[in-house]
Amino acid sequence: MSTVRESVEVGVPLHTAYNQWTQFTEFPRFMEGVDQVTQVDDRHNHWATSIAGVHREFDTEIVDQLPDERIAWRTTSGDVQQQGLVTFEPVDERHTRVNLALVFEPSGMAEKAAEMTGTLDRRVKGDLRRFKDFIERRGEAEGAWRGRISPG
Repeated sequence: MSTVRESVEVGVPLHTAYNQWTQFTEFPRFMEGVDQVTQVDDRHNHWATSIAGVHREFDTEIVDQLPDERIAWRTTSGDVQQQGLVTFEPVDERHTRVNLALVFEPSGMAEKAAEMTGTLDRRVKGDLRRFKDFIERRGEAEGAWRGRISPG
């Protein structure tokens, strides 16, 4: 298993950053290689990705979601094995630190090569930078889901 950790400070209030992150179907607008995210229900999403010419599909389950604080997920089926956590910390009234941690199992030659060369770290850093640009340009979230999903 490999771990990637990245953070970014965004120039929007905490609730705005959190609310936008809950709009999973919008991830292709700022995450490189994410073709589509379909929200199945409050807890489950289906992902289609194309990275380094390799198409993958997988399902995820949100295992912990606390509004304005964190969202944790894991894969439940498909071509990808991962779990992740995104947390939100107020810097001040108009700035938020977004922290992302991914734990994953590289499954093919392309993923293993990307891990060894640091490509995955750069991709996550780029995704967070694009999220920053996306939310700062908008200045407000496109929607919100503020429900609580408890672990267990």
